[in-house]
Amino acid sequence: MQQGTPLTSGAEGSVFETEFLGRPTVSKVRFPKKYRNPELDSAIRSRRIRSEARLLREARIAGVRTPVVYSADPTEGTLIMEKVDGPTAKAYLDAHPERAEEICAAIGRDLARLHDASVSHGDLTTSNIIVCPDGRLCFIDFSMGTYPADEEAIGVDIRLLERAFASAHPGLEKAYAALIEAYCTCKKDSDKVMDKVQEIKERGRYT
Repeated sequence: MQQGTPLTSGAEGSVFETEFLGRPTVSKVRFPKKYRNPELDSAIRSRRIRSEARLLREARIAGVRTPVVYSADPTEGTLIMEKVDGPTAKAYLDAHPERAEEICAAIGRDLARLHDASVSHGDLTTSNIIVCPDGRLCFIDFSMGTYPADEEAIGVDIRLLERAFASAHPGLEKAYAALIEAYCTCKKDSDKVMDKVQEIKERGRYT
C-alpha cells in the first residue's frame, strides 16, 4: 500500500493522508516492532487493528460520529478510514471560547452514548475530537479503547478528559462543568461512573 503524506506518528502507529477508490482518506499503519517475537508481533498488530475497526463501528451504531472504515487489513496492520475535515476540539475551543459550553455539552452527550454502548475511548482528549463543518463532533483514534468496556475503563475516560481540560484549557472550568452535566443527564447510572472517577482520583491513578 502506498503510504502517502505523513500526518502523525506515535507509539501505536503512524497516520498518512492517502486516497482509496478516488476518495480522500487517512491510513493508520502499525509497523512491526523489531524487539518482539515476529509471530507475537503479528498477532498483536492484527488484534489491535481488528479491535479499533470494531470500536469505530460500535461507536457509529451508538450514534456517535467516527470516521468510516473503508478497509482493515490485520495482516498488514493497516486501517484505511474516511478523512474527516475540521479542526480538533482543542483548536476550536482555543479559537472560539465563546462557544465552549455549547461544544462541551455536545461532547458530554456523545460520550454518554459511547459509554452506554459499552465503548471506552482510552485516550480521550480534545485533540481526539474533530469539530466538523456541519457542527457535529467526530471522535477519532480509538487505538487505546476497549469493548465491552468495564466501569474502570469508562471512569478512566472521564478522568483523562478532566486532566486534559486542566492542562490544555485553563479558564474553561464552566465549559467542563457543562460537559459533565450533559454527560450525567444522558448517561445511564451516571452516579456509578462519577463514583468510579472519584475512586480513581483518590487512589492516585491518572492524577
